[in-house]
Amino acid sequence: MPGARSVTLDTFYREFGYGYVPDWHPDVVDLEGTYLEHPRHALVVAARDGGEVVGTTALTSRGPAHPPHPRSLVERHPSGRTAQLLRVYVRPEHRRHCLARAMVRTACAFAAAVPGYERVYLHTNVDIPGTEGFWRGMATEVFDARPTGEHGGFGTVHFETALPTSGGDTGRRITAAAR
Repeated sequence: MPGARSVTLDTFYREFGYGYVPDWHPDVVDLEGTYLEHPRHALVVAARDGGEVVGTTALTSRGPAHPPHPRSLVERHPSGRTAQLLRVYVRPEHRRHCLARAMVRTACAFAAAVPGYERVYLHTNVDIPGTEGFWRGMATEVFDARPTGEHGGFGTVHFETALPTSGGDTGRRITAAAR
């Protein structure tokens, strides 16, 4: 858990430039309780052979909240029936090795094996280099919040994807190999 927390906090501070915001990131304080102890949530990590965590992806059963997101997104992605991807982060020196893609696929396979999920939803800040292309290659845009300035004026774009048709590993700790 310390490695996953470190990747997440480093991303907040170094990539996003705004640091840890308790109202936006309550899960970071309690990764175990949020992701590992909840039967419909998951935390996926990518780790080097020595155990160093270099990437994270999380999944919860909560859809987007209004506010700050538009009511139409909340209605389309209701909590309980929506698997929301969060915290898809890879340390910069480990990018471009398909780790994020592998972690997202693992999280989606987990969601497909959990009864009650209908689709996978996420929102991302496409101002971060590489983010928009990555998600457009894996999901479908459902709302572009950039022109509206919603969610703090960040480059927020909302995406969804269908659940995979076959379930995957439903364990609580899943590790992807890192170079």
